[in-house]
Amino acid sequence: MIAVPHYISPKDYLEIERENPIRHEYRCGLVYAMAGGTDNHDRIALNLLTLVNLHLGDSSCRFHSGNVKVNYKDEFYYYPDAFVTCDSRDRADRYIKRYPKLIVEVLSNSTQTFDSGKKFEDYKQLESLEEYVLISQDTQRIECRRRTSTNTWETSVYETGDLVPLKSIDLEFAIAELYRGLDG
Repeated sequence: MIAVPHYISPKDYLEIERENPIRHEYRCGLVYAMAGGTDNHDRIALNLLTLVNLHLGDSSCRFHSGNVKVNYKDEFYYYPDAFVTCDSRDRADRYIKRYPKLIVEVLSNSTQTFDSGKKFEDYKQLESLEEYVLISQDTQRIECRRRTSTNTWETSVYETGDLVPLKSIDLEFAIAELYRGLDG
């Protein structure tokens, strides 16, 4: 990710973002252009969207793809690849959600370090967040980080042949379901 090298206020960022066809993320005053994804990234996200959307059905929870921002105070505005919110307060704003319980990122070479490091540190500030999921594009590997009752985080890794539980939304699926239809 490459940042625009000068401070931008959250208000200015939001005004620019609403008018701009290219998506940008915001972190601590810096704006980052979003990189394009691969076809495998897109397919994994689509497979996840299908599984979660069918699971949630007509529940009060809402599942969002990478077109809606998640925000904490004025510190960051990110576009996760997918997230679920069940909080009614998130129905007031069509562009920004503040109370996700599940956030998912599909990793790429250019974002892996940031997604598993600083971005996770930022997301941990969201009191509503119960589960943070990192999905590899290159191999059947999913890392689930879960908040415990003592507000610490535990990590579970799932690989080829495993069943993956998304405890925050009470969904379990075979890892192969996420990787169905990938090329190469």
